[in-house]
Amino acid sequence: MAAVDLIASCQDSIRQIGDEIADALVYLDAGTLEAFHFIGAFPLLLELGARAVCSLESTSPLDAAAVWNSSFAHPAKKIVVITSRLLSDAHRYIIRCLGNHGTVSHCTVLTAISEIGHSAYVDSPLGPDAFREYETLLIQDHEELLKKCGKLNKDKDNIPYTEKDFTSDGDTKWGSGVHYGPSESSPRKKDFSDDDLGQAEARGKRLSVTVCHFPMIFSPISSRTFVLPSEGTIAESYLSNHREDSLGPGLPSISTGKPFDGDEVPPGLTLTAQFLYHLANKMDLKLDIFSLGDTSRAIGKLMMDMSSLYDVGRNKSSAGLLIVDRTIDLLTPCLHGDSFLDRMLTSLPRKERISSCYAAKNPQTPSKHSQATVKRSPLDIKVPFESAFSKEETKSTTSMLSESMMAFMSGWSSDEVDSEVTWLPDYSNKAHDGRVGTLSGSFLSNYDGVRYLEALLDRGAKDGLVLIKKWLMEALQLEKLSFPSKGRQMASVSELRSMVQMLCQHELSLVRNKGVIQLALAAEMALQEPQSTRWEAFTSAERILSVTSAETTQSLASEIRDFINTSTSVESHKQGNAMESTQGLLTFQDILLLTVIGYILAGENFPTSIAGGPFSWEDERSLKDVVVDSILERPSSVKFRFLDGLEKELEAKGRSKDGDRNKDSSEPTSTTTDDFDDQWDNWDDDDDADHQKEEAYGDMQLKLEVRDRVDQLFKFFHSLSSMRLRNQALGEGLAALSRFETDSYSRKGLLYKLILAVLTRFDIPGLEYHSSAVGRLFKSGLGRFGLGQSKPNFGDQSFLIVFVVGGINTLEVREVMKAISESGRPDVQLILGGTTLLTPDDMFELMLGSSSFT
Repeated sequence: MAAVDLIASCQDSIRQIGDEIADALVYLDAGTLEAFHFIGAFPLLLELGARAVCSLESTSPLDAAAVWNSSFAHPAKKIVVITSRLLSDAHRYIIRCLGNHGTVSHCTVLTAISEIGHSAYVDSPLGPDAFREYETLLIQDHEELLKKCGKLNKDKDNIPYTEKDFTSDGDTKWGSGVHYGPSESSPRKKDFSDDDLGQAEARGKRLSVTVCHFPMIFSPISSRTFVLPSEGTIAESYLSNHREDSLGPGLPSISTGKPFDGDEVPPGLTLTAQFLYHLANKMDLKLDIFSLGDTSRAIGKLMMDMSSLYDVGRNKSSAGLLIVDRTIDLLTPCLHGDSFLDRMLTSLPRKERISSCYAAKNPQTPSKHSQATVKRSPLDIKVPFESAFSKEETKSTTSMLSESMMAFMSGWSSDEVDSEVTWLPDYSNKAHDGRVGTLSGSFLSNYDGVRYLEALLDRGAKDGLVLIKKWLMEALQLEKLSFPSKGRQMASVSELRSMVQMLCQHELSLVRNKGVIQLALAAEMALQEPQSTRWEAFTSAERILSVTSAETTQSLASEIRDFINTSTSVESHKQGNAMESTQGLLTFQDILLLTVIGYILAGENFPTSIAGGPFSWEDERSLKDVVVDSILERPSSVKFRFLDGLEKELEAKGRSKDGDRNKDSSEPTSTTTDDFDDQWDNWDDDDDADHQKEEAYGDMQLKLEVRDRVDQLFKFFHSLSSMRLRNQALGEGLAALSRFETDSYSRKGLLYKLILAVLTRFDIPGLEYHSSAVGRLFKSGLGRFGLGQSKPNFGDQSFLIVFVVGGINTLEVREVMKAISESGRPDVQLILGGTTLLTPDDMFELMLGSSSFT
């Protein structure tokens, strides 16, 4: 079998729709835009003849004027919309897009979700024939708006309409400046006879709509690793319902060995099964499906229900698919390991989500699950390019380059586009504006033929820095620039900054080397203070917990308590001295994440001591007390999901504490005799005493409320530590995998041990096999004649796919690569995928943050 390349496969799938893309305006939603960043699809779209590539959520009549290919003389008549969301979610933007371009007579909508996926999703109003239904609905809505705007009346002229013409039944407003058809203030700088001709043709015939399934919308980090788009419906759909065994909507439920109730299958499971099935079909693979965990088992069964005898007759290659629950190994993505990409993703700011404006609601079919949404962090990072220019340099040195860059960036800023354009605005006061001076964009996997992410996936922090230095040196050589080398391989942040500034001296050099410059600036941000010290503090604390967990539960509880007390005392001292540096300090949120790690370690090392928790009653009581005291010590800075409903009380207490602190600092330390005599007459006044009693009663009430919330929080911690006892077969399998630990000082994740086990054909308890289409044929038909089929082993296949339901992190990718090299099976091709790309901060959000049930 030829080597599989996910990036090349995605590009080939785009080439297959080249006829639709040619001479069309291409609109991508946020999820598709992120996925196409990773495969470097934008030059390919231009090569296929696209007029322009635009954002679906930010559609504008100006998109028709921004034609990238100057060979087009006639107005656009085709629109291609590629979306990673449900059609019902994207409908408002599609209809707005059609309204902005009155000359369009054909619209092609490509969605990542199949018809079965639409019909199975509880909040989708479309049925089994979803695509044909949506074609009809889109045409009807389009014509209804045309009639409403007077477009079908030949006696009326084309007039612009405001946002109120596009809202009904409480839908979100489109936004100002929307035109249904071309307006009188069109930005084209030529005679509008062609445009008027296109309008006349559009009036004469009905809009033609085509809806198709386009399954190859995912984000390949490398040729063998992928995740789902963070703002797509599949990644955002919840994976577990709110019940006792659930940790959050974005994570699978804890495996108990019990099957899912057919009526309570979360929509994320259906959509994930659909995605994996169609991905294998697109790659011409015949799968032997294995699963590890309750959620993975349900997905495997759904995939088997979708398979048919048609799959058997086709000439397909055999492959093995292993689906794994993230909840089986929650510890690995919570840890701050030695991964260069993980460190950058944790330190860099992300693009703000724009899909929150989507409303996948169907008032006719209300669902109890509609409020359970998962907010995945976009992989679209932000890198401040203005930091490439030395702040000490005078304006005369870099004014031309800086102003030209800012003029370019501001040209795409919608809030600076006005009906009356003022050419060349003054950017002298915006040299370091975070909004203007920041370019956002995912790390391109296929930028100028160099797959940076693929090379960095297997690198630690130091090795990644060395590799980026090597790329910068090569770029300087190509630009014929000399950099004085110090004769050592290890790079420093100052050296990276100097090389980047040399590449940024000229505009063409900056454009040609944008990819490596972006990586260098991102590495600098990740390794500078306070991010670097905070990362090191995390790794030290995690190492302490790991070592202590091998001793006794008392010592582990003592370490967790010390971390909480230290964080409280440090932040209290910081509030008293606001000028003190806070570099490297762990916040209370960080301490809660360390507590999660401590409870998971306790469950792994002391699985027999779990009754109400891994710790004794005294130790846990002490932990609860310090958590309550920490929350009440700094109430204004503690905002978590488990404290919902107490925000106002905590803010009021925070203001009173700040006022008392300021009052104490302003009052004199001693009382004179005169002051004592002056207050003699006020001693009988009981107003102050009554007020103090009311405050004391309020503080006590708040403390009791906080304690109740903390009790619920610790019940959540108990569920983390008891995961291995919920499923006996799975617990035995995890215990058996411990034999593949190569180093007692370096903990390996589940995927590393799992890959080594299956490639050496080790029998894993709890690993379930779902018979393939061929197996079902033998079982139902030829099996009657004694032609049975033995149970295969996942490691027997030379092509393997491992998909983690809930997400993967970059450290696991490194470990999987290492496991394959250590297995002695160079013939094995392995693809690793997951719901999303996880960082420790993402894990906190999924378990205790805005995307949690806690």
